[in-house]
Amino acid sequence: MNGGTLVLTRREVAGLLDLDSCITAVEAAFACYGAGRASPAAIAGLMVEGGGFHMKAAALVLERSYVAAKVNANFPENPIRRGLPTIQGAVMLFDGVTGQVLALLDSIEITIQRTAAATAVAAKHLARRVESVVTVCGCGVQGRVQLRALARVRPLRRVLAWDSDAVRAESYAREMAAELGVPVRAIATPRAGADESDIIVTCTTASRWFLGRGDVRPGTFVAAVGADNEHKQEIDPALLAHATVVVDVLEQAATIGDLHHALDAGVMTRDQVYAELGEIVAGKKPGRRSGEEVTVFDSTGTALQDVAAAAVVYERALAAGAGVQIPLGAA
Repeated sequence: MNGGTLVLTRREVAGLLDLDSCITAVEAAFACYGAGRASPAAIAGLMVEGGGFHMKAAALVLERSYVAAKVNANFPENPIRRGLPTIQGAVMLFDGVTGQVLALLDSIEITIQRTAAATAVAAKHLARRVESVVTVCGCGVQGRVQLRALARVRPLRRVLAWDSDAVRAESYAREMAAELGVPVRAIATPRAGADESDIIVTCTTASRWFLGRGDVRPGTFVAAVGADNEHKQEIDPALLAHATVVVDVLEQAATIGDLHHALDAGVMTRDQVYAELGEIVAGKKPGRRSGEEVTVFDSTGTALQDVAAAAVVYERALAAGAGVQIPLGAA
C-alpha cells in the first residue's frame, strides 16, 4: 500500500467484522495491555447542546504496528427527533511506524461489536461457569449484541429484559428468544430480574443509578456498560464498594465510568479496584475467586478495543478488495 487511504462504509465494515473475531481480537488487545506491551489509551471529550463528542486513541503492535483514533458523536434524541442513529463517527487507522493514514472507517459497527466483545471477555473470566440467567437492562442495539456476545462464552438458561420503554422491552424479548432459542421475558423493573440473575448487563443512557446493592445476589457478575461519560450512571456506589471491581482502564473509569461516582461519593478509593481487565486476561491476577463473589466490570470503552477491531476490518478489506482507495494526502 503506497499512499492510498482505504474508505469503508458501515455496511462494508459490518460485512467484514463478525462478533467471534471481534471477541478474539479484543481479548488479545487486553492481554497485550495487561502484559505491558501496549501503552495506555488517550481520551478526550466535548459536550455540546443535546449530546457530545468522544475522542479516543490507542496504539497496538500486532503483525504490524497500528494506531487508531476514533471520534464518536453521541446524541440520544437523534432516533426520535431526527431519524438518525444515536452514535455516529469514524475511526482513522494509521501505520504506527510511518504515520500513513491506512483507512477511514465508519465507527458504528466497530463500537457496537467491540463494546459487547469486552463484556464477553470479562464474563469469561469473572462470571460463574453455570447455565446462566441473564438480565439485560437497555433493549436497544447494544442490548442485543451484548446478549449475543454473552451467549458465546456462557450457556444461557433464560433472559429477562428491562427497558424504560416497555414496548421496546417486549419487542426485544420476542426477537431475541427467536434468534437465540432461549426463553426471554420482559420485566417491569431491573430489580424484578436482578435478584434471580447470574449475570446482569446495564447498557442504558441513565444519568442516575438504578441497580442497587440490595438488588444483586451473591455470585452475580455485573457488566456496567452504559456510563461512558461523567454524566451517566447506572450502578449504586454502594454496590461497587461492596463488590470486586474490575475496570477496562483504571484512569478512564475513574474519570467517566460508574467508578467515578463511587470515588466522588467517597465510598471507594482507586486502591480498592481489584484489577484492570488486562491484568486478568494476561494472567497477572486471578479472575473470579469464589462462587459467592459479586464482580462488577466497569466498561467505559477503550481505544484498545477500537484499534483491535479496526485492524481486523482493515486486513480483511485488503484481502477481499473491499472499499475505495482515496489519495487522501495527495498534493
